[in-house]
Amino acid sequence: MFSSFIQAGFECSSHRRRDGKRLDVVSSTSHERFIKEDYQRLQAAGLLTAREGLRWHLIESSPSVYDFSSVVPFIGAANRAGIEVIWDLFHFGWPDHLDIFDPAWVNSFAELALRFAQLWKRESRAQAFIAPVNEISFFAWAGGDRGFLNPFMTGRGPELKAQLVRAAIQATNAIRSELPDARIISPEPVIHIIGDPSNPDDVRDAEAYRLSMFEAWDMLSGRARPELGGTPEMLDVLGINYYDRNQWRNYGATIHRGDPEYRPFHQILKEVSDRYPRPMFISETGTEGCCRPDWFAYVAGEVRRAEALGVPVHGICLYPILNHPGWVDDRHCYNGLWDYAEPDGSRAIYEPLANEISKQERLRIQNTNTKETRHDA
Repeated sequence: MFSSFIQAGFECSSHRRRDGKRLDVVSSTSHERFIKEDYQRLQAAGLLTAREGLRWHLIESSPSVYDFSSVVPFIGAANRAGIEVIWDLFHFGWPDHLDIFDPAWVNSFAELALRFAQLWKRESRAQAFIAPVNEISFFAWAGGDRGFLNPFMTGRGPELKAQLVRAAIQATNAIRSELPDARIISPEPVIHIIGDPSNPDDVRDAEAYRLSMFEAWDMLSGRARPELGGTPEMLDVLGINYYDRNQWRNYGATIHRGDPEYRPFHQILKEVSDRYPRPMFISETGTEGCCRPDWFAYVAGEVRRAEALGVPVHGICLYPILNHPGWVDDRHCYNGLWDYAEPDGSRAIYEPLANEISKQERLRIQNTNTKETRHDA
């Protein structure tokens, strides 16, 4: 389905912090300055599929006035380099003149999606891969329940989740009106939570919390809250976001690999696949520091185990591909394959991760060839 199995994710968050600062990670990583060089790096590394994101606040800085000059250079550079792009339309940022809880926010977002689809028809002949809303569940929790992301609310998570589902549905319909063959991506985090075995109530709460990872997909597909407009056709390609902190004890500490309670990632993938028989890919994964190669090797190995069980995994997206300033404190996050750009556009590569990516790609090819040999026999 994608041009490359191992993929690159460019961090694109553009939300406002509590101190009022607007994040623009596309700018702060110098990716917008060095698009050509960054795509050439991907091409040389054999990473021919990348995730990018719109910066809605730049596109619609005035109500109902759309300016895609921040997007067109990326489309052109991708066309020239042969890089296939998966586009996030909403990655946590929106224009200041809109209220995310207002019905007008949904209408404006659907119009953004329509205008982007029209732009894509003009600027590219490539297959369109579009994720209308990234991580509905996480954003509803972080911005609506816990109040550490804009709009900094508590107790409004379910309301925000429903609003994001409405937006994703209307945006999908708008995209398909212009690009009927577009592949629609629905990225969501997958988790595992356990309760205190000595406390039955805590065990039940933990399981209910764990199952909440399915709520957004259930709403999009019409299994839950059908009044929002979801239908089975809304679920096309599932994006699986998974990090080393996605398992924990209920209201407690992280569960790490090696802990008896840790659930192998391939089992989570199998559960998702059994519930939604759709193609999927690992749309976000990664970690920081010297653990990067080991974590990537773990995820790749678990994907192979899932594939052996019949789970249709179509890629692994390393996210982010570039080190970037931290969302909260601007610290230098060492979580990518390449570092901050030098004045000439060059970037130092983290060789241990690069070597591990090459190793895992070789293992994937060997595994594929072995399957084909057995099939031919």
